[in-house]
Amino acid sequence: MLKRRHRAHHRVDPTPFRKTKTMSAFKSDFLRILSERGFIHQISDETGLDDLFAKEIVTAYIGFDATAKSLHAGSLIQIMMLHWMQQTGHRPIALMGGGTSMIGDPSFKDEARKLLTPEGIEENLAGIRRNFQPYLSFGDGPRDALMINNADWLLGLNYVEFLRDVGRHFSVNRMLSFDSVKLRLDREQSLSFLEFNYMILQAYDFVELNKRHGTRLQMGGSDQWGNIVNGIDLGHRMGTPQLYALTSPLLTTSSGAKMGKTASGAVWLDAEMMSAYDFWQYWRNTEDADVGRFLKLYTTMPMDEIARLEALGGAEINEAKKVLATEITAMLHGRQAADEAAETARKTFEEGALAETLPTVEVPRADIDGGVGLLSLLVTAGLASSNGEARRHIKGGAVRINDVAVDDDRRTVGTGDMTPEGVIKLSFGRKKHVLVRPV
Repeated sequence: MLKRRHRAHHRVDPTPFRKTKTMSAFKSDFLRILSERGFIHQISDETGLDDLFAKEIVTAYIGFDATAKSLHAGSLIQIMMLHWMQQTGHRPIALMGGGTSMIGDPSFKDEARKLLTPEGIEENLAGIRRNFQPYLSFGDGPRDALMINNADWLLGLNYVEFLRDVGRHFSVNRMLSFDSVKLRLDREQSLSFLEFNYMILQAYDFVELNKRHGTRLQMGGSDQWGNIVNGIDLGHRMGTPQLYALTSPLLTTSSGAKMGKTASGAVWLDAEMMSAYDFWQYWRNTEDADVGRFLKLYTTMPMDEIARLEALGGAEINEAKKVLATEITAMLHGRQAADEAAETARKTFEEGALAETLPTVEVPRADIDGGVGLLSLLVTAGLASSNGEARRHIKGGAVRINDVAVDDDRRTVGTGDMTPEGVIKLSFGRKKHVLVRPV
């Protein structure tokens, strides 16, 4: 049950809602590191937040909704912000959106998300929790990270009391002014009442986390600015101490591609959904202009070493890309897996050897013995999303079997294609290779 709270008698200070993009000389280690490494897009009150970090252990959080069984590389910037919080002596909270995932964040979306069942959300949360293990140390100490589910308080709310005690603090006029809402309405896309409630629930999360854990800062991508500011405003009205907002830039590659996405799908953080080798290859293929920026954001390498690598030109930039790929993969999958991925790539691309550690797909031996269609095998191996796409790859000369180009889309693959190692190597282009292993 919600307790009635008296509205704070102090005037709401507009300062927390001032968008800033300056790069001040911060006193606190946390904000200084975030600033020099390119994490900061906006801060609600730079001076106030810097003073807070400089004088006490700060608790801050980032929310992650459970829309899939794993986060993808687009979430790494937020995970690294939590990592740096803990490394500089503060307490990070990874807030799992078990409650808000039942609605879905409408921010900058053209249509409503597909509604998830409670069972589906729980399954997704189980996978997402594993994504954080390599980056954060969880426990009960004052600097140990916490993983909390907002379903703990949201699912038990009494709706009428929530409207009376929390909903009355929200101005519909102001909510309609947020870019995330305006862009949706400007495109003449409907915004359901269900989705409209999302920003109220997210704001209430901030207040509830302050009450339960003394949380003073919410971080997120720049598309979350309006939602976070709502939480600061609600905190003022419900009597919390001063709350703060910090957002990171929404990243794209230099050519404008969205981070964490490829032509074949998302770059998942879960090893069962994307192998360490494929994850390594994603970062190895970074555009030249992005190497320095990504080293700062996604690794913990010293800034002077990053500057050295960033200054490399010509063919030498490829060595910097290998370092980038290996360091990012090592943080997520461990040093051994990262080194194995790098060695697999070296053997495959520099020596032309068949590396047994390439991604492998198992196919029933009976299918290979009888001959399986190349089109369907390319789909099974994840090198094409459909027979039509596989056919286009073949016609374009991009498909090879055991490093020999194939131009017949009616070709079958059988025992005669097996190498002495007992596998079949399928390739799409120069950088995507899969071993087909009969079982």
